[in-house]
Amino acid sequence: MLNDIKNDFKKLANSDKAKVLSGFFKTGNGEYGEGDLFLGITVPEQRKLAQKYIDLSFPSLQVLLNNKIHEYRLTALLILTYQYKKADKLEQKNIYNFYIKNTHNINNWDLVDVTTPHIVGAYLLNKDRKILYKLAKSKNIWERRISILATFWFIRHNEFGDTLAIAHILHNDTHDLIHKAVGWMLREVGKRDLKAEEDFLKEHYQYMPRTMLRYAIEKFSENKRKKYEKNI
Repeated sequence: MLNDIKNDFKKLANSDKAKVLSGFFKTGNGEYGEGDLFLGITVPEQRKLAQKYIDLSFPSLQVLLNNKIHEYRLTALLILTYQYKKADKLEQKNIYNFYIKNTHNINNWDLVDVTTPHIVGAYLLNKDRKILYKLAKSKNIWERRISILATFWFIRHNEFGDTLAIAHILHNDTHDLIHKAVGWMLREVGKRDLKAEEDFLKEHYQYMPRTMLRYAIEKFSENKRKKYEKNI
């Protein structure tokens, strides 16, 4: 089955799209996606492959995750999200543990954003979440992004405490991709509880990176946005 999915990847490869994606995901020297390789396969196409190969075993998925080709890793992670939805509690635990073991392979923002809430967030919804605080303090940017994106699942269940607490840990982060992620999650909190978001902003907005604040207040009225931006 592993050879079959690799053959399907080859059939779908598009060199022109690969060049565009390599630039979009910043794969140049010194950029955050340095070393990432692309085949030029769209996400909808990868979702179809993930559904087709939903029964791939952990060893086969590990082979895909260890590969430098971006689509191999994203499709493997998508397979895990589909497996998780169908799994019983024991299988979900195994999928979660496998995912956490592979954070070093979940190394671009789309890999995190598309899959973390559906596995890490879903698994931790009714469990101890201290691992997220450990990840929030990691030197690895992707583990820090995992920590805040996992809380998206909690937000959808109207639980905001961990989002705000991790946002507090990350509000002085130096990386733009963390600024965007934290601002995005604060905005999602505000969609459900505006007071909770504004209470956080009142304490932090003067010290937050501009990108983080801009993302957080994106849905505010123009007048309210200007008030925050004027006083930063």
